[in-house]
Amino acid sequence: MSSPFKLLKTRRFGPLFLTQFLGAFNDNLFKNALVVLLTFQAAHWTTLRPELLGNLASGIFILPYFLFSATAGQLADKYDKARLARLVKMLEMLIMGIAAAGFFMNSLVVLMGALFLLGLHSALFGPVKYAILPQLLHEDEVVAGNALVEAGTFVAILVGMLVGGMLAAAVAHPAWIAVGGFCVAVTGYLTSRGIPSAPPPVPELRLSFNPLTETWRNIAFARQNRLVFLSILAISWFWLYGGLFVAQFPAYAKVVLGGGESAVILLLATFTVGIGVGSMLCSRMSGRHLEIGLVPVGAIGLTLFGVDLYFASPVGLAGTTAHELLALLSIPAVWRVLFDLMMLGAFGGIFTVPLYALLQLRSAPDHRARIIAGNNILNALFMVVGALGAASLLGAGLSMPALFGLGALLNGLVAACIFWRLPEFLQRFAAWSRQWRLP
Repeated sequence: MSSPFKLLKTRRFGPLFLTQFLGAFNDNLFKNALVVLLTFQAAHWTTLRPELLGNLASGIFILPYFLFSATAGQLADKYDKARLARLVKMLEMLIMGIAAAGFFMNSLVVLMGALFLLGLHSALFGPVKYAILPQLLHEDEVVAGNALVEAGTFVAILVGMLVGGMLAAAVAHPAWIAVGGFCVAVTGYLTSRGIPSAPPPVPELRLSFNPLTETWRNIAFARQNRLVFLSILAISWFWLYGGLFVAQFPAYAKVVLGGGESAVILLLATFTVGIGVGSMLCSRMSGRHLEIGLVPVGAIGLTLFGVDLYFASPVGLAGTTAHELLALLSIPAVWRVLFDLMMLGAFGGIFTVPLYALLQLRSAPDHRARIIAGNNILNALFMVVGALGAASLLGAGLSMPALFGLGALLNGLVAACIFWRLPEFLQRFAAWSRQWRLP
């Protein structure tokens, strides 16, 4: 099989990949820089507590997914997706101008407005980047394309968070953060101009801007195909499950490992690299076609290594002072934690890449973007529910390792329910396993 990285050199895929990579990078650069500023300079902006501001920022960023994803799906089915991508990038440049004004005006309201608009930018681009893949790629390239998009997105998120945090700490005036974001947005617009035209499947579609009725209609489109709908539920569950881990990394690094900010970065980087590795490995293991038999492989790994993280989490490392990173890495128990996180990320990539490819290939072309929009809405809903559930359990006294273990057991239960409703996954898993069985 040829390397999936060859797709990056093609005009059919390379410009789209760079455009989505830069968009994800910019979102997280600005969001994390703003959160860092609000955390360490809260008194300069408002009287609200820093921890409240961080959660408020996350909520404001995710709100547009609920409000505008349904409209975004309609737009992607009605208009040329390449043209929409360029318009979204122009919006991104405007948003960075608003952010710069917010920094100069020292206005938290304007900055939160810019963050809301960045969430809108991501909500609008989501159906475009996933619905356009089956139009630009051959069917035997869709899995590889999804693997590259997933790996690239998570790497962009990680790098964006790191650069945003460094900018917040290093620049003389915070407006330079918006200047940096504007430069990234301009670069993204230039790469978007290379995306080939992707004619709309339903140019006569009449737009409806009611998010409630359109969201319900999009989910109804997905429910017409049981395989597609249960795949959406499985993807949404992964975002809940993965978000459960990522959201606890700062507290886990401090309370369980006894580390500082560098330990948080280490945990996030390990998990992110794992997803990238797993996504590319999934492309290699699938061959040149969609292999849904890999979904049970991913589900098993997500459960086993989530349970092992519960047992691997050390006790007694946290003290009055934070351990330096090198001191943490000298502790064998920490390496087991890192290995579990790497494997969780890798099996997460193996789990999600076939599901995204299945969603694109098995959805009706006339409704594909709207079904993907419905998927994005459910992803966001599951993440919010997961965050609220985790906060409630931790508030009731459950430890973070126990939360991870409970999540892993629930993951096994959810996977069993999905595979019982859709035995095709296990049937393909059995057939795929026979191919890899030693003679």
